[in-house]
Amino acid sequence: MSNLKAFRVSGGQAAEIPGSSVALERQLQTLIEANMEAMLGIRFLASEYATGRHRGRIDSLGLDENGTPAILEYKRSRDQNVTNQALSYPSWLHDHHHEFESLVKEKLGPEAIDWRNPRLVCIAGHFTHHDSVAIEMIGRRIDLVSYRIFDDVLTLQLVASVAGATSPARGMPPTTSRASSTASPKSVQQYLDESPQDLQDLYADLDTVLLSHGDVQKEGQLHYIAYRRIKNVASVRVQPRSRTLVVNLKLDPDTVELEEGFSRDVRGLGCLGIKDGVEVRIRSREDLARAGDLIRQSVEVG
Repeated sequence: MSNLKAFRVSGGQAAEIPGSSVALERQLQTLIEANMEAMLGIRFLASEYATGRHRGRIDSLGLDENGTPAILEYKRSRDQNVTNQALSYPSWLHDHHHEFESLVKEKLGPEAIDWRNPRLVCIAGHFTHHDSVAIEMIGRRIDLVSYRIFDDVLTLQLVASVAGATSPARGMPPTTSRASSTASPKSVQQYLDESPQDLQDLYADLDTVLLSHGDVQKEGQLHYIAYRRIKNVASVRVQPRSRTLVVNLKLDPDTVELEEGFSRDVRGLGCLGIKDGVEVRIRSREDLARAGDLIRQSVEVG
């Protein structure tokens, strides 16, 4: 059973609303597929996708907000096979880059796909402590998400998350010329490593602030560092020349008092990381302190 409880309050009196699971597994899958981006930050691609010689059907395929392929598996209650089943599909993904890319192009249009660390999301009514420990040993990027229904309210709770090991995308040419490698864009980690020490120290302080919020996870992408719960709550880019940390937050700009030179509305600008929210530029510890409340709000929204 989940430890999450809900209460209906009326006249100063609280009455617990009993939680339940869906009657049929397919009901859960249909509901989440119809609302996948809002609930999980993943754009839906396909349902019950046949894997051919791999002898299975992936419950849901998607592309997450960082451009990472996502495989989702569901169980209405607790079933340890949900994790085992999900782990059987990365090999299909590994062997079918072109097929997945064609599906993305058909459903979403041209999109950059990050093949380094595909995401597995297992959704079930309950996970045990042993489930959480087991995924630590697997070495794959896995989220365990529990759900519960309270009347007409669906809750999702990130029970455990493992970042996995980022590796070069398989399916790429076995050798890369020196010219092409030097033409590759710098990663955010390279920019951070080349930054002045005071900017590195400022990033370390920002990192501490973001990770101090409960279950926030950090995941390095090519161009930015993502901080997330179930969905991204912040993305951080580094600009060494201007000694600036550019932080995009998942906030509605219409609800924020924007300050010129410090915060701005980036809706429709096609930013890297969180695209439709508020961008904050942090150049000092004073700026970081000013951004504290906005960071907290973004984490709560996520």
